[in-house]
Amino acid sequence: MAEKDEAKEKRKIKSVGKMKEIMTTYYIEAKTAEQTGKKVAWITSGGPVEPLIAMDVIPVYPENHGAMIGASKMGVDLCQKAEAMGYSSDLCSYARSDISCATVNGGPIGGLPKPDMLVCCNNICGTVLKWYEVQARYFKVPLFILDTPFCHTGFSEEAKRYVKGQIKEYIAFLEKACGKPFDYDRIQSVGRLSVEGQRLWQAILDTAANRPAPLSAFDAFFHLALIVTLRGTQIAVDYYKGLLAEMQERVAQGIGAVADEKYRLLWDNLPVWFRTKWLSEKFASQGSCLVADTYTSAWCGTLKYADENDFLGTMAECYTRIYLNIGVDEMARQVMAMVDKYSADGLVMHSNRSCKPYSLGQYDIQRIVGKQKGIPTLMIEADMVDERSFSEGQVETRIDAFIEVLKGRKG
Repeated sequence: MAEKDEAKEKRKIKSVGKMKEIMTTYYIEAKTAEQTGKKVAWITSGGPVEPLIAMDVIPVYPENHGAMIGASKMGVDLCQKAEAMGYSSDLCSYARSDISCATVNGGPIGGLPKPDMLVCCNNICGTVLKWYEVQARYFKVPLFILDTPFCHTGFSEEAKRYVKGQIKEYIAFLEKACGKPFDYDRIQSVGRLSVEGQRLWQAILDTAANRPAPLSAFDAFFHLALIVTLRGTQIAVDYYKGLLAEMQERVAQGIGAVADEKYRLLWDNLPVWFRTKWLSEKFASQGSCLVADTYTSAWCGTLKYADENDFLGTMAECYTRIYLNIGVDEMARQVMAMVDKYSADGLVMHSNRSCKPYSLGQYDIQRIVGKQKGIPTLMIEADMVDERSFSEGQVETRIDAFIEVLKGRKG
């Protein structure tokens, strides 16, 4: 028993404590911004944050807050409050929980700091447009919307000119909102830090290609926070350097995220935030490690389009060609590349009631990946925040059946 506890302790990632410290400081700074004279911008998770950093504006992410609400199991109450306000239960649970949370200063941190401006980019979904319009009216603050054309097969010159033109408008919007000229010198250094942070994050995820994988997708869900909230800062770069060194050390010592890794799986879609621990333990108990996922990979998926020496020049392409803004065939190609890269034995897909853009093409992706790669797929029906859409018994039965299929294939 003592040996088992010692092995479990050894598998714990040491950087977790540092991450919690950084995020605590970040939220304290955001919530005290008014006293320190800084401005706060609410921004969508896929939005271009680097210009905000360059203008010394604190970016706050309602979607990240939604994940915290889900993980804290406060989603049902806040979603019900939104429904009582007249919002449909079919609406994204991030949007519902955020809209209602703003009216009561609820949630795990007592609500988000009041924004001075809102920045919305529709490269992740269309819901954010109306969601941010609602919040802009509620807080009576200006809203900037960056419209990114959907990239079915590629990124045309017309699309590039269109988005680049909007980035110029975005800069003008920030100059007006902040009352000062845009800092073109600083955006260069912020851009380089952003690209460096993304490269480090990709390198961290890449360590899971080793056997055993030193971290799982469930670990990545947690450590993703900085590449979202503090992308373009030295803080994120320094943290990910330390995390990468820890992962490399774990690889050298043969320390795996799962005690006895038998099956290597991919995860598709957002996490089920209120059941991440249960799902992690359930898969681990069967010797299954979720070695990679499409969600955390999305924050470094456009690195090939980035030029750290001309960040503003390449920002349009980087923010348009993200995973949720491409066609289903391209999504399937990326999933199949991950199957090969991480030597995956199976694919776990979260059919997310809240996130339609992420879930709509999953059955097509399942069919394409199954045909091309011949691996089995498990489909879990749930929601990222709203627990009312989750049946633990049903999900457990499906996982057990899926593991039996994997056992049969392994012989």
